[in-house]
Amino acid sequence: MKDKLKEAFDQVQAEQDLKDKTKTFLFRKTNGYTKRKTVNYRHFVPVAACFLFLLFIGHRLYFTPTVQISIDINPSIELGVNRFNRIVSIEGYNDDGQKLAESLNVKYKYYTEAVDQILNDATITTLLSNEEVMSIGVIGPEGTQSAEILSNIQSCTDGKENTHCYYEHPERMKDAHANGLSYGKYRAFLELQAVDPDITTEEIQNMTMREIRDLIQQLSADSEKEVPSDSENGRGHHGTGNRYGK
Repeated sequence: MKDKLKEAFDQVQAEQDLKDKTKTFLFRKTNGYTKRKTVNYRHFVPVAACFLFLLFIGHRLYFTPTVQISIDINPSIELGVNRFNRIVSIEGYNDDGQKLAESLNVKYKYYTEAVDQILNDATITTLLSNEEVMSIGVIGPEGTQSAEILSNIQSCTDGKENTHCYYEHPERMKDAHANGLSYGKYRAFLELQAVDPDITTEEIQNMTMREIRDLIQQLSADSEKEVPSDSENGRGHHGTGNRYGK
């Protein structure tokens, strides 16, 4: 009986020794479960770079104008329209234009909403009722967006007196801005310059579109009258007295 108890006790002790050894082994292998798993951040770098690149591209796509809408009556302003047909910029190109641009709340709106808001602005409606002339130009590359914008703006201006729309390729946009003019005002300047080569951009900066149009008609009529005849020995009379009759 004594031997059996001793044998049983030895077996329990052996099992406890085995447990202790196993525990010690596992502790050494796992470092007591205190060693943290190292995270390999190298895998996250390409993902983060790709995300930032897409964010940058998305920002550029949204905030880069693809078409400009030049609205000129005096004030003169330009609206930058992105590829999603939203207004992402608004710029005034004379004192009246800057005042109008500051008063408008059209940024990030659909371009038809912006044009409608401008057409219904108190200053603009007053000018049009006083026989002033408004031009609205769509300046952008040939394609679907430019064509659709022009068509929609023409629909917006239907019934508006003294208002006309046009399309132009943006090849002269830089020249217009370099001279401190909106595209529409610069376009009118080039027409005026054709009949008066001495005209300067500074002189028409704050002229209304009506004044520019009237001046073009006046100078064109005067030019026709001044064409020399054969009886005048090939010598024509040049000059109209005071500049622009003023």
